[in-house]
Amino acid sequence: MDFQLSRVIEQVSKEKQIDRQVVVEAIESAMVQAARKAMGAERQIEAHYNPDIGEVELFEIKRVVEMVQIPDEELSLADARRSYDADAEIGDELLVKLPGTAFGRIGAQAAKQAIIQKVRDAERELIYKEFKDRKGELFSGTVQRFERKNIIVNLGRTDAILPEREQIPRERYRQGDRIRAYIYDVDLTAKGPQIVLSRTHPNLLIELFRQEVPEIYEGIVEVKAAVREPGGRAKIAVISHDRDVDPVGACVGMRGTRVQSVVQELRGEKIDIVHWTQDPAEFVCRALAPARVVKIIMDEEEHSMEVIVPDDQLSLAIGKRGQNVTLASRLSSWRLDVRGESQADEEIRRARVSLLSVEGVSDVTAELLIQAGYRSAEQVAQAEPDELAETDGIPVERAVAIKEAARRAVDEGRAAAAVEEASRASASETVEVDEAVDGAEPREGA
Repeated sequence: MDFQLSRVIEQVSKEKQIDRQVVVEAIESAMVQAARKAMGAERQIEAHYNPDIGEVELFEIKRVVEMVQIPDEELSLADARRSYDADAEIGDELLVKLPGTAFGRIGAQAAKQAIIQKVRDAERELIYKEFKDRKGELFSGTVQRFERKNIIVNLGRTDAILPEREQIPRERYRQGDRIRAYIYDVDLTAKGPQIVLSRTHPNLLIELFRQEVPEIYEGIVEVKAAVREPGGRAKIAVISHDRDVDPVGACVGMRGTRVQSVVQELRGEKIDIVHWTQDPAEFVCRALAPARVVKIIMDEEEHSMEVIVPDDQLSLAIGKRGQNVTLASRLSSWRLDVRGESQADEEIRRARVSLLSVEGVSDVTAELLIQAGYRSAEQVAQAEPDELAETDGIPVERAVAIKEAARRAVDEGRAAAAVEEASRASASETVEVDEAVDGAEPREGA
């Protein structure tokens, strides 16, 4: 008995971590393909692995007939009863064993290549299934090589790619360096599983905190949202489901050890930890920290907020290259317009002057319109009466009158502006003519 094939099956199954039956089925399929290639594609051939002798036996399906006309497909009743089944009847199909050398050296080589390919395909499928279930996790690997600006990372059983777009700006690696990344995508291609890693995804930040903060891992503290400007700044919103646990303090850790571990992993990326709340205005105030917010005007229809901060904290609220306000806007999902107090006061003053120019608009009505978001008579003229009537203290009938008065005020203002522009243009032409006359040379005899 030759158990060499059995040893090969066990070895391949162990090394590739593939189920033994998968390897056996791959060998059987490869043997059938090779046999058909050598003997004819139309032949009905089956392969069965025999563990007792450690070989793959080949069988051809033949039909029992009275008189054989197609030897490759048929078997006489006498031969069937004598050699295979004493109870065989006409019309039965029997498995006739083929000799081990039925397809020769070329067929054996083809079988070998098919087996290698089948095992490779099985290994790829296994790796794909394993990493497909790990999508969204952190994974450590070793920098293997560089392809253009992409980094190929060895994950042990397979390689993954860290595309240039998923790399933190100014972050550099050398061959052999250890790297931790977020499994962003897993796809099965013709060349095998393609695993895409990311160092810029916001979920990388969440997973790093999950590893560093036991309260997050245990579900006591929940991460509601996270946003990043990779390599620059990040914000993460957290809430505690236990009133005795401070979510921000849990993430910061004793003397900042927990958050510092995450900062070091992200190569110095600054991280703001924000206590999440259901009140959007209060949450925006927290998200804009360390800047202090004086006032917030919400426009729920446009899903936007006008944020007023002290003049000396305007640059702090906006942040370097607008990072702070941009991240706060993305974290809260509200469009934010940050302004200083003096700028906001000047806009309100101009709005009050414009609205008071409308006939019938009193100081109180102007203030109500300003609070409703109207900043000029033109905006009031363009609004629908129903929209104006939504302002507290302004009935529908009054809204119609205010809109008409605002339209007249706008028309009068435009007409006055046109007259003034024409007057300035006429004055300018007169000055040019006078200068031309003054500069003209006197004629002879004058």
